[in-house]
Amino acid sequence: MAERKARHTVFVDEFTNGILDPEEEMRYFVKDGGHIVANTAPGCWGPMITPELKGGHEVTKPVYVEGAEAGDAVAIHINSIRVTSDATASGNDKPMEGRFTGDPFVAGVCPSCGAKNPKSKVEGIGQGAVRCAECGEDVTPFTFTNAYTMAFDRQRTIGLTLNKENAEIIAREGKKYMCTPENSIQHPVVTFAPHDIVGAMARVIPFLGQLGTTPSRAFPDSHNAGDFGQFLIDAPHDYSMTEEQLEERTDGHMDINRVREGAVLICPVKVPGGGVYLGDMHAMQGNGEIAGHTTDVAGIVDLQIEVIKGTHLTGPVLLPLTEDLPPLAKPFTGNELKRAKELAGKWNMAEIEESYPVSFIGTGADLNAATENGMARAATLFNVTVPEIMNRATINGSIDIGRNPGVVTVTFLAPKTHLRQAGLWNTVRNAYL
Repeated sequence: MAERKARHTVFVDEFTNGILDPEEEMRYFVKDGGHIVANTAPGCWGPMITPELKGGHEVTKPVYVEGAEAGDAVAIHINSIRVTSDATASGNDKPMEGRFTGDPFVAGVCPSCGAKNPKSKVEGIGQGAVRCAECGEDVTPFTFTNAYTMAFDRQRTIGLTLNKENAEIIAREGKKYMCTPENSIQHPVVTFAPHDIVGAMARVIPFLGQLGTTPSRAFPDSHNAGDFGQFLIDAPHDYSMTEEQLEERTDGHMDINRVREGAVLICPVKVPGGGVYLGDMHAMQGNGEIAGHTTDVAGIVDLQIEVIKGTHLTGPVLLPLTEDLPPLAKPFTGNELKRAKELAGKWNMAEIEESYPVSFIGTGADLNAATENGMARAATLFNVTVPEIMNRATINGSIDIGRNPGVVTVTFLAPKTHLRQAGLWNTVRNAYL
């Protein structure tokens, strides 16, 4: 590895080729307590129509965190998220048979000349505009079934879906309107000029669909999760793996809309330095991302990094904003605590639990498997039984869909004793006190 010159603030403006590879040398180094500032590239659709990219996304190159060792955790404080795109396009997808081998996100192929992950170019606008650089054939691995082009107001608070005329104006200058970062190689999805939904308003509440640490084996970035990762099991391409190898993931691809400004995400460290990466910013998304995709945008992000030693997390833990917590998982107010103490006195009980919110990320082949995964991760970290987690999530929390088909949050009020034993108390206390 090159000489490590950890900085208090690291500016990241380079992107992967779609693969999170622990064997690739990390070029950015940040101090424990330092900041990562990045201009992120749009996620899903741009990379999905750029077959040269091998993962379905285009995330930032990973950052080595000083002092982070395997078995530790990295708390990522999201200080700010700012959308820079003026417009984007999105919608439900349709894989194009004959233009990929096994997985259209990973293994694009030219149906004419047979080139694997071919370089491509944009010619004109519309869904046939992405062409093989070698033979000129249409090589888009995906097209839309129903889709829209959306523009944003200057303050980035409201989006509006556009008609055909305006969608085509944006399509002709896609990189300009999407503010695609200079080092990004993806084609702007607005090139397709979709306009099936016209005049729909939407609130802009941006968040990061990709945020996490580098897994301990090479993963296509969009498949670094238990649901999308299913496509890698016995796949007919270079990133095929077994079900057991899938456990080396770090679940950085969550698409959970609460991973937004002000939240804290605590991630497992599986390789030296952690390898923090980010991307796939969305302008807005309802729980579940049921269309499969939402409004991918470029943006500027400021993260602050904190190493937590020896936690041995098996998956990410989210500390959402109080306003984003389920009603039963919000911290108790002073008045509620007073009434609980009075009730304890009535029953001659000397103590009541002191508890605070935590949200465990669970992923799996479907929502049931993801829920089981999230509960098992909580039980393992706190050294308790899964039935105890079930009870706590029922009376003091909630199970919520992050992404359909298989990402959930298992949220509940965890006792201070559990948090202290797991090494998370200081981070949780600072988030909610």
